[in-house]
Amino acid sequence: MTTKSPVGRSMHQRLCEKTLSSLPAFVAVPTYQRDAIRNGIVHLGVGAFHRCHQAAYVDDCLNAGARDWGIIGASLRRSDTRDALESQDGLYTLAVREGGGEALRVIGSLTSVLVAPENPGALLGALSDPATRIVTLTVTEKAYLRGPDGRLDAEDPDIVHDLAHPDTPKTVHGFIAAALERRRTNGSRPFTVLCCDNLPANGATVRNVMLDFASLRSAALAEHIARDVAFPSSMVDRIVPATRPEDRRRIRETLGVDDAWPVMTEPFSQWVVEENFSTGRPDWEQFGVTMVNDVTPFEEMKLRLLNGSHSALAYLGLLSGHVTVDQAFAAPRLRRFIDRLWAEAAATLPADVSRMSEDYTRQLSQRFANDALAHQLKQIAMDGSQKLPQRIIGTAIARLKVGLDADHPAMVVAAWIVACGARGTALPLQHFSDPLDVPIQTLLARRLSPEQTVSGIFDLTGFAHGEALRNKLIQLVATHVTRLWENGVVQALDHLQGASS
Repeated sequence: MTTKSPVGRSMHQRLCEKTLSSLPAFVAVPTYQRDAIRNGIVHLGVGAFHRCHQAAYVDDCLNAGARDWGIIGASLRRSDTRDALESQDGLYTLAVREGGGEALRVIGSLTSVLVAPENPGALLGALSDPATRIVTLTVTEKAYLRGPDGRLDAEDPDIVHDLAHPDTPKTVHGFIAAALERRRTNGSRPFTVLCCDNLPANGATVRNVMLDFASLRSAALAEHIARDVAFPSSMVDRIVPATRPEDRRRIRETLGVDDAWPVMTEPFSQWVVEENFSTGRPDWEQFGVTMVNDVTPFEEMKLRLLNGSHSALAYLGLLSGHVTVDQAFAAPRLRRFIDRLWAEAAATLPADVSRMSEDYTRQLSQRFANDALAHQLKQIAMDGSQKLPQRIIGTAIARLKVGLDADHPAMVVAAWIVACGARGTALPLQHFSDPLDVPIQTLLARRLSPEQTVSGIFDLTGFAHGEALRNKLIQLVATHVTRLWENGVVQALDHLQGASS
């Protein structure tokens, strides 16, 4: 750990291969010759989480002597990551923050970053290269373009485009399908598709939407994917706040060189991966990755306990005037709410996982209290319509099915609805966004009754689609919306905690 600045170094140089040797001795740097490694992974969605998580595990493997697992990153929308890292030879600083200090490490596993909209052919070429054996994804839940039933939304404009223009795709589905078709034609083995997004049964989920897409292209391609392509599931866990200007300044002062996009994270990191790879994989288990036959228990615990409580803190915290996770978690009312939400969620987990939940939530308490991260609630609040089904709705339905109350998860859904409506009044207009913002705001502007509002939101989002207890959950959420609208978050939480004590 250090906070000291080196003396006498130029603040105008950039972090890159040439300046690695000038970094302070306490900064960890790649020990391998980067020009000697071969790219074996293409990662779609090369944002901060990937650079703090999977890229760091691969960097561990390369430092240990592996040479076939360099990463080609790809941005599917914007060029900002490429623009930041291109002049840095793909190098960036990983800052692990806790308490009053941070440990700095330069990651070298990312060899290049492509921007798909600028040159889809370059990304297709990388995906089609026989050297590429794994395609990993962190594209967020909304990028899988699923309808309310969880299957592919075949009417999405980008899906329609990709079916009509297979050589210039826009979506994950289009790129993967086109590359697999090329590899099949060229006699190359298919790559493994490893989803690292927060989706339930994410391997099976991505396989299903890919089969839906491929079947619209050709029966032969769909049959090839169903028979020959591996889609292992995985669970990823690491808190990665957005990088702030003050983080860049601090890293620059410590390194003595500019880093256009360092990434911040916590000491904790977990990756659980299903052992299902058709063309090999790095020796991740040497560096803390848990390889298993079934990811489901780990996945459910993380989604319902960590991700569910994160969403609760985001919406209730924003409505309470808090800015960061540690601030919200330190508020007594919110802390009591989270403890009870954890208890309700833990009761829905399989027995063997439920027994681990006490230790897991104890760890979460320490992680949420880490004030060195300054994890912004508005960052977590993004895309609630896509995140809440697996984080919160599943817990609520599971409890209702066995005759238990679901007040705490229902309150989270209610807080999301109220927070969406509060933008432009109690909250800044663009504080967070959602893929369904236009229809949601149109619905909220009608000022319907709480029950009509919640029913309309459930129709728009597909929450609890096909569940027999859907109407009961709607009524429960509407009760909490009423209390939040009429009395505010403090009284609504006091009423809930008094009723459940």
